[in-house]
Amino acid sequence: MEVQQFYYDNKIVKKFIVATLFWGVIGMSVGLLLAFLFLFPELTSGISWLSFGRLRPLHTNAVIFAFVGNAIFAGVYYSTQRLLKARMFSDALSNINFWGWQLIIVGAAITLPLGFTSSKEYAELEWPFDIAIALVWVAFGINLIGTMIKRRQRHLYVAIWFYLATFVTVAVLHIFNNIELPVDFLKSYSVYAGVQDALVQWWYGHNAVAFFLTTPFLGLMYYFVPKAANRPVYSYRLSIVHFWSLIFIYIWAGPHHLLYTSLPEWAQNLGVAFSVMLLFPSWGGMINGLLTLRGAWDKVRVDPVLKFMVVAITGYGMATFEGPMLSLKNVNAIAHFSDWIIAHVHVGALAWNGFLTFGMVYWLVPRLFKTKLWSTKLANAHFWIGTLGIIMYTLPMYVAGFVQASMWKQFNPDGTLTYGNFLETVQQIMPMYWMRAIGGSLYIFGTFILLYNIIKTVKQGSPVEDELAEAEALQKVTKKRTRGEAWHTWLERRPVKLTIYATIAILIGGMVQIIPSLMVDEYVPVISSVKPYTPLELEGRDLYIREGCVSCHSQMIRPFRSEVERYGEYSKAGEYVYDHPFLWGSKRTGPDLHRVGKKYSDNWHLNHMYDPRSTSAGSIMPSYQWLIKNKLDKSNTEDKMRAMQNLGVPYTDEEIAKAQEAMEAQGAKIEESLYSDPDFASTYEADKKIARENGEEFTEMKDREIVALIAYLQRLGTDIKAEDLSNVTN
Repeated sequence: MEVQQFYYDNKIVKKFIVATLFWGVIGMSVGLLLAFLFLFPELTSGISWLSFGRLRPLHTNAVIFAFVGNAIFAGVYYSTQRLLKARMFSDALSNINFWGWQLIIVGAAITLPLGFTSSKEYAELEWPFDIAIALVWVAFGINLIGTMIKRRQRHLYVAIWFYLATFVTVAVLHIFNNIELPVDFLKSYSVYAGVQDALVQWWYGHNAVAFFLTTPFLGLMYYFVPKAANRPVYSYRLSIVHFWSLIFIYIWAGPHHLLYTSLPEWAQNLGVAFSVMLLFPSWGGMINGLLTLRGAWDKVRVDPVLKFMVVAITGYGMATFEGPMLSLKNVNAIAHFSDWIIAHVHVGALAWNGFLTFGMVYWLVPRLFKTKLWSTKLANAHFWIGTLGIIMYTLPMYVAGFVQASMWKQFNPDGTLTYGNFLETVQQIMPMYWMRAIGGSLYIFGTFILLYNIIKTVKQGSPVEDELAEAEALQKVTKKRTRGEAWHTWLERRPVKLTIYATIAILIGGMVQIIPSLMVDEYVPVISSVKPYTPLELEGRDLYIREGCVSCHSQMIRPFRSEVERYGEYSKAGEYVYDHPFLWGSKRTGPDLHRVGKKYSDNWHLNHMYDPRSTSAGSIMPSYQWLIKNKLDKSNTEDKMRAMQNLGVPYTDEEIAKAQEAMEAQGAKIEESLYSDPDFASTYEADKKIARENGEEFTEMKDREIVALIAYLQRLGTDIKAEDLSNVTN
């Protein structure tokens, strides 16, 4: 047999590890700042790009795609080369993958705080970045598959299966969810509307968790846990069942994020059924990971790497038990929109993704630098501090969620809400928010310990850029199954067929959900009184999106007595037919806004945005004073309306031509309404006089951003009346 010498590329692995640690600190720091903004809402007062609504998507994107994403690439590039006994297919593609990914992250770090966002959860970046992500992801996929083709190891190990499924599925999810119509370089509208957009988004959103935060990490688990424990995987057969059942079932479960909403019942029930089934393959993977450590528990007690990995796998098991439980309608009715969901998400993020990444980094770096970890004691300290941080973060959030759900649903004997003021709930859970901030501080402190330990380890070692290896050349054999060869064993030496079958497995569930969603007219009833937004209201809606209001406020009243009593008539699918994108939200830090129109005066809204505590004592909402000062940009309103017209919104050419006049007239009415407040009138006139005396340009109130936002808020939920709904059902 011919033995060939070759070199593993360690440079690309080191680059991704550095990026993982750098962006991890950034993403966690932003998250910690957000936790403290709940306690001190005016901490970043007056700085628009540091407001909660703009930083929240930065935090999620930085942690998911920057921290976890770079960790995935580091682990995949290291393990793939060794599992396939080959250098990566192309060093150039490896570097395109690395530098392209970092440029996208930098772009996100700039544009999201500036308010350029599509508002779609985990997919907030605007259309140029969506294209860039697709191109970089394809480069990664070509590199991965190309390495498989030139491999020297005949059979593809289980980790490779998960990497393949990740590549294929993320590509499909990303492309379908981010089909949008550009208005300008950093503004677009989703081609989907309302219910349709919600279904596609949460098909993506749930499966972004599944196929970006789960399947690649399962591949890393199958490689690094056996390596760290020096034990074989517990069960090869279980890994086969785990893989195929997981990728087939996971893709169906997205609608469980939309239970009791205006989503059709068939889609909701489909999501519930497959979410419950998902428990079995998920726990099969957890069991396979934990039982791989059989006979190695003495080593676990002393080895910090294995400690991190055990807690990571346990966290995966907890999160994947809780997910199916939360998909049950009676449980979801309690948990949805509450802090319970925040706790659930962070069990997965902090324990499963964070701790597996930490364990992998502690194992990898000494090997890449041919040395030992600088301090095992510091690594153990990091483990215990990080574990305490997870507990102190998640447990209070579970309690907060239960408190919220309980208070929201309580009634007095006379049938009125016991806690009619939403802020009563907020005040009760403030101690839990303090504990979360402390837990988050502990977790990031542990990360700084890791950073110090890794830097000291690198300094004492000597890097090996290209690691020499040798393996026998792969001999050509028949493509047909040999006598006595198991079907899956045959498939493991056929990477193209394996990729095709994995693609088919994920597309079945995707097509069952997405194709019917495209036929939206079949199940969304028409409500004749629902009209498109006026030009000023459309601009106000874009400001609502820019400021990230959807992060804290829902626009979806579920058909529960408590919600109807608190907010008004429950939401109907036909009310959202002109919403590109949908803004149903996923968390109620503040009350639902779907029926807020005409509930408060224009002055109330202005004062609320200027100083929330002046209208709502005890509010933890930050002020948005720049909205009151900024001049509204009306330069591309017509382009926005034309884009909406192309998406099916029935704007006429005449309405588009007269957009500026319509905005002027509606703005003037709101300005006149604001004058009814003597305090506003006197302050406004004084500012106007000072500006004139100083020769400064003065922006009339009707031309400011706050007026557009007020126009939008006052429109919400006002298109329909009880008589309009008598014959309408979802």
